[in-house]
Amino acid sequence: MHYFLSAGEASGDLHAASLMEALRQTDPDARFTFLGGDLMAAAAGKKPVIDYRRMAFMGFSEVLRNLRTIAGNFSTARNALRSSGADALILVDYPSFNLKLARFAKKKLGIPVFYFIAPKVWAWKEWRVRDIRRYVDRVLSILPFETRFFAQHGIDAVYIGNPSREEVDDRLAAAGNIECFLNAHNLPSGRPMLALVPGSRIGEIRNNLPVMDAVAKKYSNLFQPVIAAAPGIDPQLYDSFSSFPRVNNDTFRLMHFSDAALVTSGTATLEAALAATPQVVCYRSNGSRLAYNIMRRILKIPFVSLPNLIAGREIIPEKLLHDCNPESVGKRLDEILPGREGRRKQTDGYAEMRQRLGDTPASHSAAQIITETLRNKK
Repeated sequence: MHYFLSAGEASGDLHAASLMEALRQTDPDARFTFLGGDLMAAAAGKKPVIDYRRMAFMGFSEVLRNLRTIAGNFSTARNALRSSGADALILVDYPSFNLKLARFAKKKLGIPVFYFIAPKVWAWKEWRVRDIRRYVDRVLSILPFETRFFAQHGIDAVYIGNPSREEVDDRLAAAGNIECFLNAHNLPSGRPMLALVPGSRIGEIRNNLPVMDAVAKKYSNLFQPVIAAAPGIDPQLYDSFSSFPRVNNDTFRLMHFSDAALVTSGTATLEAALAATPQVVCYRSNGSRLAYNIMRRILKIPFVSLPNLIAGREIIPEKLLHDCNPESVGKRLDEILPGREGRRKQTDGYAEMRQRLGDTPASHSAAQIITETLRNKK
């Protein structure tokens, strides 16, 4: 069968590539047309119709400046989907673009649509539920709490396991030892590390790294603070906020080998939890109390970090906006230092979270559902 996949971000490229490899196992005749990146290209043995780097526009102003490119991308994607003769459309997150493509696939082509890694409509932009219900045949959920939400809105959703759990376990097995890591990054040995993970976007780094740096200085007698530097970010940006050493493009191993971490909310919080590294979530944004109150009204969820959402309770402290300041973050870091009760409670919570995620291989589970559904339609 012929599968058309659409991924608009780096994480989507990673997860979609894994799904493509799994589809080849469940369907030896699988063929692919796709929007994505290098990993999907390697899995498919061909180039993408559109590289995701031409699609990844974030924020209102950036979208506004690139409206012509976005419109061109959608026209190209629509024509490619039509001419491919695909048996199904598989969407990977990126809802602003992918839900429009789902509408075209369902209304104009009448082909099945699957959503692998659904948009987080349970957190914000709940109005997108309507389009998912209309144009998506089945949601393949990677978060166990999502299925109840989608069911409440009349959407067919099934939990297939979490790909981050699989990826982290693979990374843990391949991580090597700490001395090799330290040598690779010219870091001193003999001191426990504190990982500073300020995010991968310029705004995140600008807002969060100064807070992390101030906290780390207070604990520099206990830890060697090390910054996780994201690819594509000018090193001078980090230098303008901190003099601590950096590890480039090796965030997971840094978190794994660190005794504790300060992590900007995102997938990294889940990866740190799966690696059993105690952490404090930091998300400052503009830091104002007004912004905090507005965010609390917009969000439909009690937490912002994935480990807490999966566990259904607070297992890691979240310091947000105006409450994300050196004093507040330092207090919560102090609670998870080696030998402290808070550290044991957090790692116990990690075990509970892992149990909720289960051990189902997400990509293979998704591939089986997709191929079985399509075969039953024939």
